[in-house]
This record gives sequence, structure tokens and C-alpha cells, in this order.
Amino acid sequence: MANSEFGYVRDFEQGDVLPPSNWIVVRVDGRGFSKFSKKYSFQKPNDRRALDLMNAAATEVVRSFVDVAIAYGQSDEYSFIFHESTSLFERRAAKLATSVATAFTAEYCMQWTTFFPSLPLTRPYPTFDGRCVCYPKRAILRDYLSWRQADCHINNLYNTTFWSMVLKGGMSTTEAEQALKGTVSSDKNEILFSRFGINYNTEPEIYRKGTIVYRSYDNEQEVGIRSADGMSKTQLEKERKRKQKARIVPDHLDIIGNTFWDAHPYILASKQPQTDGE
Repeated sequence: MANSEFGYVRDFEQGDVLPPSNWIVVRVDGRGFSKFSKKYSFQKPNDRRALDLMNAAATEVVRSFVDVAIAYGQSDEYSFIFHESTSLFERRAAKLATSVATAFTAEYCMQWTTFFPSLPLTRPYPTFDGRCVCYPKRAILRDYLSWRQADCHINNLYNTTFWSMVLKGGMSTTEAEQALKGTVSSDKNEILFSRFGINYNTEPEIYRKGTIVYRSYDNEQEVGIRSADGMSKTQLEKERKRKQKARIVPDHLDIIGNTFWDAHPYILASKQPQTDGE
């Protein structure tokens, strides 16, 4: 940037570089999605088309940002986890948050007609905001993901019960809300089964567990995790191409327990320097 008498204005910019060796979560949320879902008559308690659209948009974001280790989504939110070693955008929070949020918004709008072919988008168009949160330890990051999946279950159980009482039980929304006050999970399960013949545990996993999006390799046991600090430009490009060729998998699995993580240890592995041939 050329120097001029006006260059002093750069001094007003605030630094927002995120600390090193921290896992970065960029979480995007739909803005005003209650009104948006009503405008397009989303099905209650879940609209599979809307969830599939969210997952399709997230898949392309993961494909675009190779430093994303894994993503998790439910309802109108998605969390994209950047590896602790990422140096993307020099780890600037505003760059990361706006880049992911705008990419997600663009994909959501561009892919809308694939999932809602008879409902053209009109203004105001859907948008997503983004925020960055750092987690210094892998264990804390795991707790974050567990928190989001537990939140998915709690909200879906409530919504499934609530809308069953309204749509199948003939109650008003106010009556259903009052009836569910003070209830616990076992109460809601009993209402669903005894009144509506619904076994919540057999409901589709995408509704109960949300969606994870991650890279899968042909032989995951041989996947090496390389450190950018110990790699040449040629090696960096090979690593990038390896990730770009990986299959991007959306799935609906438990991520609170250890089974998924034990089966895919490379996802949250620390990057250690390696030499060619290792």
C-alpha cells in the first residue's frame, strides 16, 4: 500500500489475531431463521429438505477450506473446526469468521433450488453470521462438540413432543407449551409413546444427533498428519491436494462417546513434522 498523508487511518484498525496452538471454532448461525422458516413453510418439527441443504452447504465449505478438520451442524447452525496449527488468514478472527459465513451463505443460496425447486428465493435472502471461539485443548474442543450435540437432542426431543401435541393432538401452541413446562426427558418420551405411538429412539438420527462433516480417506490408518512448519512448498501443495481428493462425508453419528474418534484418530491429531518417506 502506497504511503500518503492519509495512511495514519490504519492506526485505528484493531488487531484480532487469535492465539497460536488453539483449535478455532467458526460457528455460523442463520439470521432471523424463525421468520425465514415460516415464510417458506418449513415442516415441523423438522424439515429434511432444509437440513439437507444446510449439510450440502457445509460440505462445500469443508471442501473449500482444507484446514477445517471437522464440522458439526444442527438446525440453522454449523460449527467449523480449524486445526490448531492453521495459519489461514494469519489466524485473524474477522477474516476467518466473515470468509466462512459468506461462503456458507453463498452455498446455501446457490443450492436452494436443488432442495426447494418449487419455492424460489425472494428478498430478504437468507444470511448467516459467524463468530470465532478458541479452545486451547483437544479435550475442551471435544466438550464443545458434545455440548452442541447434546443441545441438538434436547431441542429435538422438545420440538418433536411439542409439535406432536399441536399437529396430532389438536392442542394450541400455548396449551402445548404449558403442558410441557417442568417436564424432563422421560416425561416427553412417555407422552410421545403413550399418546402418539412414537418411539423417540427410532426417530431419524439426523434429527436426534445432527450432522458431522469430515474427510475420509481410502486407508485411514495410514493417513499421516504433517506439520506445515516442517514442509517445503512442494510438500504443502501435495498435502493440500491430498485433502482436496479426500471424500467429504456427512454423517449422523454420536460424537459424545469415543467410538467415532477412536475410528478416525487423524481428525484431531496433532501435527508432527515428518520427512518424505515416513
